[in-house]
Amino acid sequence: MLDAVLWIFQNIGMAFYNLAYAISHPASWLDWSNKEAIMRVVYYGGSVEFFFVVFVTFLVLTGVGLWKNGFMWGCVRGLEGLANTVGRFAAWAGLIMVFQQIIIVFIQRIFARPDLVIGFGIPLQFDVSWYSEELKLYNALIVTLCATYTFVQGGHVRVDLIYAPVSHSAKKVIDMAGSLIFMMPMAVLTWMYGWFFMWRHLIVPNPSASEPLDRLLMKSRALRWNVETIGFS
Repeated sequence: MLDAVLWIFQNIGMAFYNLAYAISHPASWLDWSNKEAIMRVVYYGGSVEFFFVVFVTFLVLTGVGLWKNGFMWGCVRGLEGLANTVGRFAAWAGLIMVFQQIIIVFIQRIFARPDLVIGFGIPLQFDVSWYSEELKLYNALIVTLCATYTFVQGGHVRVDLIYAPVSHSAKKVIDMAGSLIFMMPMAVLTWMYGWFFMWRHLIVPNPSASEPLDRLLMKSRALRWNVETIGFS
């Protein structure tokens, strides 16, 4: 137990150094002409070090917000404004997705064409399968970019056992507790698993979450981009 507590405080202390080092040495991870820099991004993007940098940033902002309420409200307004702006924009993907699905059905079932040509002068021509795969992009946009917007607007479906009859302040406490206990840990797990899942579909040799940095830097010698553009499922 003591070792675990010591490990946590060590990583909290090292978070300041790691953040300062990353900011002061941008070429070590932003120069993607260097394959080792790409592997550093792959490793640190899903690492314990990055988690504690984000965690410490959250603690610092929370501490400053408790000290200066105006700062906290400024963060709230800024984050909610960002969520509303991005969410409203991304929500249009739902309408585009519906229209595109209708066009795909017409092209395949009525006109019996394997491709779709759009454009004036120089046409844009892709197989119908390409447009079908693009529907996954629209779904991803809606799920990832509209989730926070829906939360801010209070639109998420919930099992309402005690939420409706309680006071406004009690609702805010429930929202805060639910975010800290359920939403944030789930967001961390989704990030940790999704990060390496994404990179395994972008580069070869495939990186693994269990590999240390030295191992990934060795694999960077054979690194090449292998972006999967169409994956039938």
